[in-house]
Amino acid sequence: MAVRLDALDRKILAEVQRDTTRSLDELARIVGSSKTPVWNRIRKLREAGVIRSEVAVLDPEALGFDACFFVLIRTSEHEAEWQNRFLAALRARPEVLEAHRLAGEIDYILKVRVENARAYDRFYQALIAEVKIYNVTALLSMEEIKATTALPV
Repeated sequence: MAVRLDALDRKILAEVQRDTTRSLDELARIVGSSKTPVWNRIRKLREAGVIRSEVAVLDPEALGFDACFFVLIRTSEHEAEWQNRFLAALRARPEVLEAHRLAGEIDYILKVRVENARAYDRFYQALIAEVKIYNVTALLSMEEIKATTALPV
């Protein structure tokens, strides 16, 4: 269910998506309000689940995670037990940054960040040892053109 947002809510959300480390005074100045109303709105947005968490966005390459793979998975298994094992395996693997169940010919797509191709192979071997997968296609990203966590509020 979508939450009703006014113009000030949207300004606040746009700014906290850019940089959540700003002081409340600075944020209030940027959005054209005073500190107390901005604080109250942020609190309400957190309580409503609009703001789920506040995190630091790290540079993967600076940390040695130079390879980004998009992994397309097709399965012939659709039972609840298989799905539970598969989802548990994905959630337990820190290399998996995103996982989506899809409509169409591909059942799942994963975004996997690892050091290199050898590290991807270790991830792949561990995954197929845990769950039966019909077909896996790995696509290496040659260049990240755009990456953002900001929603267009």
